Amino acid sequence: MPSQHDYRVLGLTRAIKTMTRKLGTTPRSPRADGNRDHNSIVDCGVYVRGKRSTRTWDYAEAIAIVRRTPHSFLWLGLHEPSADQLNDIASAFGLHELPVEDALQGLQRPKIEQYGPMTFAALRTVRYVEHSELTETSEIVETGHVMMFLSNSFVITVRHGTPTELGTLRSDLEAKPELLEQGTWAVAHGIYDRIVDSYVDVAAAIEGDIDVLEDMVFSRERQGPIQRIYQLKRELVEFKRAVLPLQRPIIDIVSGQIPEVPPELRKYFRDVNDHLIRTVDQVQSFDDLLNSILQARLAQVSVEQNDDMRKIAAWAGIAAVWTAVAGIYGMNFEFMPELHWKGSYPTVIVVCLLASIVLYRQFRKSGWL
Repeated sequence: MPSQHDYRVLGLTRAIKTMTRKLGTTPRSPRADGNRDHNSIVDCGVYVRGKRSTRTWDYAEAIAIVRRTPHSFLWLGLHEPSADQLNDIASAFGLHELPVEDALQGLQRPKIEQYGPMTFAALRTVRYVEHSELTETSEIVETGHVMMFLSNSFVITVRHGTPTELGTLRSDLEAKPELLEQGTWAVAHGIYDRIVDSYVDVAAAIEGDIDVLEDMVFSRERQGPIQRIYQLKRELVEFKRAVLPLQRPIIDIVSGQIPEVPPELRKYFRDVNDHLIRTVDQVQSFDDLLNSILQARLAQVSVEQNDDMRKIAAWAGIAAVWTAVAGIYGMNFEFMPELHWKGSYPTVIVVCLLASIVLYRQFRKSGWL
């Protein structure tokens, strides 16, 4: 059975339609407005007591109704909006110009800021890029950005990049009306939780890459080039830029420094914080482990170079016997030992061969060859 609030929303909707007919205009949805960037508006939904209205809404019409309806809020989802469209939305919702500028740029450090009754939050999304083999140019981590404008009556999400789509998250939250009844911060918790869970998955995948790289470096073949280690370290730095700065905003929420967050939701954010702390510990351990692997590989390269130099020196010592004999008898002096003896040439060859064999055995015994 429809609730009293559903009838109130229906009545307000009919009143708006009646007024627009008298004025000679009709409400327009984002899909019917040719002057707007349709592709950037992913979804626009109105939620009353945690339940979504089945109607398709235009955001300007929806926010007007939500502000008159208790226990309701609007969730507007955007993907890489244009400057004109985001400015139109900012005018309709009364957004501050500074976070609007940040949302347009997209490249923001994870943070949370308050502008009067509105809160602006920025997060970085992460996706693990599957690859058959780690190379010097492998892209392992792909990042994006999610910005949120939060108030009691609306939540606007702005996504940049492909990682972490929010369509499935919206469906999951709509299946929990008791949670959505907590308001816009229930949506914020769902987004934080989904993004931090993706951090956990990416960290597990990177750990697998580190294990493979470690096996390559310490294998007998030693086919672990330094460039691969360095590439993985660079990708890990990109991952750290998303994970580490998020600690401060989560702590602000959990500690109650954001008074708009309902106390009932803070325990959910504590769970998100626990997952984030575990991921931060993993990332820091990954960094230390990669440094150790890199130092080990550099030591191996130094040892390999020393082995090569010893082999070169050993063969040069063997060749020096022949060079010394040829140099002495190449001086063309008239009076030299055995110079006119018929067996002198084969004798010298035999002596040089025996000396080379003796030197070769000594170098092999000492490990130089």
